[in-house]
Amino acid sequence: MNGPTAEGRKRGAAKRAGNGPAAEGRKLSRSFGWLAFLGTLLVIAGVVGLIYTGVATLTSMLLFGWLLLIGGLVALAHAIESRGTNYFWLGVVVAALNLAAGVVVIRHPEGTAEALTMFAALLFLTGGVFRLVGSVVVRGPQMGWTLLQGAFGLLLGLLVLFDWPHSSLYVLGVFFSLALLFDGLGLIAIGIGGRRIVSMVSDRLDDRLDDRGGDRLGGRESGHGAGRGAERLDAPGPATDSPPKAPGDGRK
Repeated sequence: MNGPTAEGRKRGAAKRAGNGPAAEGRKLSRSFGWLAFLGTLLVIAGVVGLIYTGVATLTSMLLFGWLLLIGGLVALAHAIESRGTNYFWLGVVVAALNLAAGVVVIRHPEGTAEALTMFAALLFLTGGVFRLVGSVVVRGPQMGWTLLQGAFGLLLGLLVLFDWPHSSLYVLGVFFSLALLFDGLGLIAIGIGGRRIVSMVSDRLDDRLDDRGGDRLGGRESGHGAGRGAERLDAPGPATDSPPKAPGDGRK
């Protein structure tokens, strides 16, 4: 009885100390929970951006400008660290361009939105034309889908271009909000699925550990029982006071 009790105490102490699979599963579940929470925030931001597209456009432009500034500062620091090499002046030029572009975007977000909207419209137009022409020339197995994508890109580019510059107030904001919405949905799916998988794996590991502990306890009990049986077999019989009889004593 001392062996099983000691082993059970050790296993319980390990679980309370946080060294078992259940503790690791709780940590992973907490991490996946934070991912799901972040995804929920992104989904909320995406929905708000779709409602207020003008605010989303200005916000995306300001974020883009600050990213350019931070990238320029990092590139400048890297260029200073690599002074004396052949890439020093190239790093300085790249850093200066990033810094200048960041300042322009932050100071003139509306003009930057108009320029980027025009660029997006031209990109949609050229992409749609190339897909339409390529699908007609190649005539592959996915010709129908390629024609549909090309027609959609061409139509979207024309709609944005015909409503320019007024379209710059909502096009980039819609794209930015949709990106936030789909990224948030992806993080929520990863968080919920990850928590389910971790809970299933941790439960199976706990069951396996319990089964192994039960097998060990059963083995020990059977060993003790076998020892007791051997002791019974090896134990001498009860002693008698009368001496053993000779073979011919009982004959007449």
